[in-house]
Parts: sequence; C-alpha cells; structure tokens
Amino acid sequence: MKKNNKTTTPETKDVLIKDFCQKLNLSVLYQPQGSTHIHLSTCNISRPGLFLAGFYNHFAQDRVQVIGQQETEYLKTLTKQEREKAREEFFKQEFPCVILSSGLVPDKEALAIAKKHGRLLLGSKARSTILLSDLSLYLNETLAPSTRCHGVLADIYGIGVLIIGKSGVGKSETVLELLQRMHRLVADDAVDIKCVANRLIGSSPESIRHFTEVRGLGLIDISLMYGASAFVDEKQIDLVINLEEWDASKEYDRLGSYTATHKILDVELPMHTIPVKTGRNLAVILEVAARNYRLKAMGHDAFTELKNRLGME
Repeated sequence: MKKNNKTTTPETKDVLIKDFCQKLNLSVLYQPQGSTHIHLSTCNISRPGLFLAGFYNHFAQDRVQVIGQQETEYLKTLTKQEREKAREEFFKQEFPCVILSSGLVPDKEALAIAKKHGRLLLGSKARSTILLSDLSLYLNETLAPSTRCHGVLADIYGIGVLIIGKSGVGKSETVLELLQRMHRLVADDAVDIKCVANRLIGSSPESIRHFTEVRGLGLIDISLMYGASAFVDEKQIDLVINLEEWDASKEYDRLGSYTATHKILDVELPMHTIPVKTGRNLAVILEVAARNYRLKAMGHDAFTELKNRLGME
C-alpha cells in the first residue's frame, strides 16, 4: 500500500452541484448551461439583506448567499423599479450560488435576472436557521484542513486510538487481535485526517478501505472476514499510541507522571510510547490505555491518587 504523509490545507474546493444538493437536500431552481460544479473557498455564509438594500462596501464574493423570508418580505416593500434595480445589482456580483430557504421559489422577474447573469439558484424547504446550521457544518467538513499519515486507527471502547510506529513493529497484527476482541477498525496503513472545529476526524482512503495487510499472508478484507460490525467509516482521534522496538537503554514512563503529546494539524493529542518485545500482549495494553484515557477524562488519575496516598507534593 502506498504511503503519503503530505499535509494539505485546502482553501478552495470544486464540488459537483448534484453532490452539493444531495448532501443538503436542495433542489435546482436554475442551473446555468454548462455549469457542473460549485467553487467553494470559505466556511462563511452571507445573508444579503444589506446588499439588497444597496450597501456593497463589504460584499464577500466567495460566500454562498442564503435568501430567506426576511429578505423576500423586504423586497416586497419596494416598487417594481426599485426591486429590479436591487436584484440587478445583487445578481451581477460574483458568488458561488444563491439558496432560497423555506420553500421559496423565484418569481419570473428574479429568475430572468439570475439567467441574465448566469447565477446558480438552489432551493431548500428548510427554514433559514436550520439551513444555515446544516450549510455551515457541511462547509466546515468539506473545506477542513487535512493530512494523511502512516498508521492504524481503531475504535477501542469508543475511544479513537491512532497507532503509529515504524513499518514492521506490529501495528496490523495488533489490529487483528483487537478485532478478535470485538473492537473496530477505521483505517490500516494510511489514515486520512481532517480537522473540523479543532477535532481530528480520521477515516480510510477509499481505495484501501476495509483492507489490512499482514506480512506473510498479504491483504485481508476485514468486512468480509469479520463482518460489517468490525469496521467504522470514520472516528474522532482521541489518543495516540506510538509503538517502538524495546530499547533496554531507554527509560520508559512507569508511573504516568510524564504527559507526551503528538501534534497533527496544529492539534495536540495525548500520546503514550509503548515498547514492543516478545511476550507483550499489545492488544490488552491498548485496551488499558483506552480505558485509562476515559478515566482521566472523568477526573480519575492513578498517579495523582498515588501521590495523595503517599503525601507527595
């Protein structure tokens, strides 16, 4: 399997109009001829009330425009000439698309001006507040900074555990033992990671999804061998486990007094370095690490408890 550790921070993305509509449950009210994609470059969304009123000092051309009941009612207060001028000025601006919320449909006048300037018109049955929430979430996920790292991501007791380490250290073999113990695999060998609202979400590249590689056996299809319940499409990453060959000269943490971190896309994650040698059951150790992470999140720290018992500062 090909490994790629290149980090990318996408600022723009071209999305198929049909995919955009499917994700947000939108209908196409007018699509310019030859137009197939929406060019997205920001997570910000615009309600163009001020612009329809003639204030264009800070018009953001990169934002999706959402027109709801308020903007529609305002336009109804204008004379026909004023309304045509407001719409003409608005639709001649550059923007990805206009979405009409609350089941609104454009009248003949608005549709004619949209066609004149080649602007994509979409419709939503959802109220503006719900549409804005769904759209914001979609944009944040679609335009999220991303990277691909070499490792394994597993769901252990509901904790997303990213297992890293040099090739051949035993990551994939550990995953097989975890699967036997009814835990779930997210990705093996390559993990696609995106940062959404300061949370790291990991998934498997589509080309190698459901597969794991075992030296001596080759590729194994996890979904066929262990069933659909053994695999989850994506998972938030909570904890990093670094597997490395046992080094007798190295001092490993024995009390939990040292907190190491691993940075991915500027997000710091707690990390434990686990030495690997013959006889160690790594799956059990990872289970304990996941359980211990959950206990610490609930405020229970074994090292702090020991210090309190011994009266240590």
